[in-house]
Amino acid sequence: MEINKITEKIIGAAIEVHRYLGPGLLESAYKQALAYELKLRNINFKLEVTVPIPYKDIEPETGYRADLIVENKMELIDLYFSLLWLSV
Repeated sequence: MEINKITEKIIGAAIEVHRYLGPGLLESAYKQALAYELKLRNINFKLEVTVPIPYKDIEPETGYRADLIVENKMELIDLYFSLLWLSV
């Protein structure tokens, strides 16, 4: 799927979650709701993915944790911030 089409679907899913739940909930509630919306839209995703950050000759076991990886292409690292942005 084309990157712009994926982005459009993700934004649509996030807007639907925000419209339905509104502001003020914990990130975990939004994350599960967004996962549900992405599934309804037939978008492949993974939740809570650890992404290693290589440093020189080593690759530490811990890097950062992406909230969502969508279509193995896009990372939504800070889901809560993204949803707060929608409420502005």
